[in-house]
Amino acid sequence: MADQQQNKKQKQINIELSEEMAEGLYSNLAMITHSNAEFIVDFIKLMPGVPKAKVKSRIILTPQHAKRLLRALQDNINKFEKLHGEIKEPSSGDGMPPINFGGPTAQA
Repeated sequence: MADQQQNKKQKQINIELSEEMAEGLYSNLAMITHSNAEFIVDFIKLMPGVPKAKVKSRIILTPQHAKRLLRALQDNINKFEKLHGEIKEPSSGDGMPPINFGGPTAQA
């Protein structure tokens, strides 16, 4: 029993989260590319009516970590939908969010 507790303590990782990082960044679009050695996920903030968008964060993953992330996201989506119902996706068909975000068109 003492050996199990010792092993558990050795496997724990102390993760620090700075105050700035804890605030997070907003992203409403992610683009994923890959090579034979890595997956690159760019998180983008797309603003209505603006033809240019900025990458807010880029995460580079090994293929193994990308697969673990996929499984973790699927697990969390399943848990979310059990509590809150199915997440509805837009039916636009191309996978891109609508540029006008469904709101009224601005006029000057």
